[in-house]
Amino acid sequence: MSQAPIPHNEQQRLAALQALELLDTPAETLFDHITALAAQICATPIALISLIDAERQWFKSRVGLDTEQTARELAFCAHAVAADAPLEVDNALEDARFRDNPLVTAAPHIRFYAGMPLHDRHGLALGTLCVIDRQPRHLDAHQRQQLQHLARLTGELFELRLQARRQAEQSAMHQAMLDNAGSAVLVLDPQGRVLRSNPEAQQLLEHSAAALSGQHMP
Repeated sequence: MSQAPIPHNEQQRLAALQALELLDTPAETLFDHITALAAQICATPIALISLIDAERQWFKSRVGLDTEQTARELAFCAHAVAADAPLEVDNALEDARFRDNPLVTAAPHIRFYAGMPLHDRHGLALGTLCVIDRQPRHLDAHQRQQLQHLARLTGELFELRLQARRQAEQSAMHQAMLDNAGSAVLVLDPQGRVLRSNPEAQQLLEHSAAALSGQHMP
């Protein structure tokens, strides 16, 4: 068994992965839809969204596999991340890199593997979308193309999730500043509609935050 080399941009890659705050988070429906669709398209019993951390691979979503993570040194996905390229193994027993791998010689008895790198907006490979079978096989051109499309979609969802979290944090910070202003403050949009209000403004106008939101102020 050969271990995957460490990518040349490993520190940047790990920093980007940590910034996403995806590791060890609960299952999310959108990602579970992607793995279910990948398994269906590729006709495999196992599909995973795998994130390659410093010492482990952790599965954000998984179909057909109970374990949540494995050691990085065993991860097929680590090879795809290191090469920053798709990886397809038709029969792991015939591949010197993997034939002695415990994931091949024991459960889940991997024979076929196909993984597409998952990139952030800076092009850093953070993990893979992969499909696995316990029988030797290969993907046809259509399956390979669809798996690539789903991998791109997954990377875009990572970015949207990160943006939504940052917007929520910024919104909470702005509201905290308003709440501690010490006087009545309204934040209006260019059309004069209320976007935010603080408790002093709500008390002065005798309306709740929800009632004030969207009202036009002369």
